[in-house]
Amino acid sequence: MVVRNELTDDEVDRIFQALADTTRRDIVTRVLRQEQSVSALAGHYRMSFAAVQKHVAVLERASLVSKHRRGREQVVHGNVATLQRAAGLLADYEQIWRGRARAIDDLLAEEKLAEEILAEETDPG
Repeated sequence: MVVRNELTDDEVDRIFQALADTTRRDIVTRVLRQEQSVSALAGHYRMSFAAVQKHVAVLERASLVSKHRRGREQVVHGNVATLQRAAGLLADYEQIWRGRARAIDDLLAEEKLAEEILAEETDPG
């Protein structure tokens, strides 16, 4: 099976490196549920506003979120399309894994059949 990858290697690296951090995963979850300003997001964490801004910037570089200005605030919202593309890549890997598992099952079934045939041929009864 060929992996259908709509993402470049660099995009995949940025996405999964961004998602490797607990705080960033939480930010993505929050803004997927409802867009929030960076200052509202900062209120959820025991870190500085600047640290939250840096997390949002990492997520933005990975295209997992985007920001737009609403008055004086920067509002963050989740990018479902990027998550869907990453999920598609993982689904492709899952199909490869399932194909390998099926191949192992087939080999084991063939081996069992061969053993049964051999047992019948050597059975004196």
